[in-house]
Amino acid sequence: MAKVENLGKLGVWSWFDHLAMAEAAELVERIESWGYTTLWIPEAVGKEPFSQIGYFAARTSTLKFATGIANIYARDPMNMKSIQKTLADAAPGRFALGLGVSHGHLVEGQRGHEYSNKPVSMMRDYLERMNKALYVGNQPEQEAPIILAALRKNMLKLSVSHAQGSHPYLVPPEHTAKAREIMGDGALLCPEQMVLRETDPTKARDLSRANLKIYLGLPNYCNNLLDLGFSQDDFKDGGSNKLVDAIVAWGDEQVIRDRIQQHWDAGADHVCVQAFRPDGKPGPDEELLKVLTG
Repeated sequence: MAKVENLGKLGVWSWFDHLAMAEAAELVERIESWGYTTLWIPEAVGKEPFSQIGYFAARTSTLKFATGIANIYARDPMNMKSIQKTLADAAPGRFALGLGVSHGHLVEGQRGHEYSNKPVSMMRDYLERMNKALYVGNQPEQEAPIILAALRKNMLKLSVSHAQGSHPYLVPPEHTAKAREIMGDGALLCPEQMVLRETDPTKARDLSRANLKIYLGLPNYCNNLLDLGFSQDDFKDGGSNKLVDAIVAWGDEQVIRDRIQQHWDAGADHVCVQAFRPDGKPGPDEELLKVLTG
């Protein structure tokens, strides 16, 4: 079983698609210097996450890396096992393999694969085949933990029985409490939290809606939010104030710190912040990230 100290308490979740690799590595070095323990790198239609992690790991010394998440439809289980072993060997104790079932429009529309309407069964089968897959390379001294992108009950349970924890995305602290109750003690619970350093309500909500737009049409996220008590009306017009305020912690530094603490109090082992820039440009808000670990 993976231990909490493998990921630490506070991390960063960020895209690097808008930067050349050398520029991205310089940003990653700054993130390490600010005291963050883990950097989560997503996968969609941009840069390949494992190549980035290998490059960044060679440029840093203590920062840990996790995929948040890698799409299981992009690689067969044998290839994924090879990646897990290779990066665990290349960056001992500094890599966690985050896996997810992604979304239908990305799997079918972009990749041309058939998306399963039984995501939990799909993930279970994938993990079992990955566990049995042939690998004849050098065995790493320390195995990389597997963490599942999990939101609802059955996937959260699978993150305990077939992996070492879960990485819920687009969730408020109320979900963290629910997830911990379902998962029990021991397995890692690593929610992502969107944050924005903007105190003007209108500006903050407009910027938040711009960032949330892509997610509010995706069934995986919407169904989870419905489970948490939101309604279909909350998804209209870019999201209701209630929904925006629940998902994005906007305000001054203390408001943001308080939201992170709420996740910890609800049972999170590790929280990774996605810090939107107040000017709306791509990339994380570096000024905010500098102070959150202080």
